[in-house]
Amino acid sequence: MVTRRLVLRPPKDSDLDVLTALHADPAVNRFCAAAVPYGRAAIEAQLQAWIAHWQARGFGHWAIAEREQPDTLIGFGGLMHRSVAGHTGLYLYYRITPQAWGRGLASEMAQYAMTQAFEQRHEGVVAAAVLASNAPTRKTLEGLGMRLMGALADGPGSAPALLYELTASRWAELPRGAPEAVAFAA
Repeated sequence: MVTRRLVLRPPKDSDLDVLTALHADPAVNRFCAAAVPYGRAAIEAQLQAWIAHWQARGFGHWAIAEREQPDTLIGFGGLMHRSVAGHTGLYLYYRITPQAWGRGLASEMAQYAMTQAFEQRHEGVVAAAVLASNAPTRKTLEGLGMRLMGALADGPGSAPALLYELTASRWAELPRGAPEAVAFAA
């Protein structure tokens, strides 16, 4: 799949090194609402779960690259069915390398994901969990039209996350435009 600036493809086994490096980056993990897998085995299990989701449902998190460098991954993101703190649903997720922050790439990927969810898959709602302190991601979610619905306790040792949601009916009412770049300092 290709957007204006991105190449999105299903993850594969050979993405493990890139995913491991992304999880090891302290700047990337600073605002993670969900528990970050530690160790190569846990990260490999996460990658295998993403691959299995694709096999079972025909969609899921993508490996993300810029169109100008399609062989160099800048992150992962997309939609998956999952449960966060007892709230089960279709969740938006993304992790992008800091070198790609602040250019609206996460917003572009997320807009494409929402289009797939609501216009192609006819889903009713998409959720996202984010830490209250993660102002750039909150701005990205709000720019997509997502609304703050409450808070979730993501698990022992994790800070509570804010729950955002976007319904299909709200998505249908929103204007479409180029994604806004959101400043994000490492």
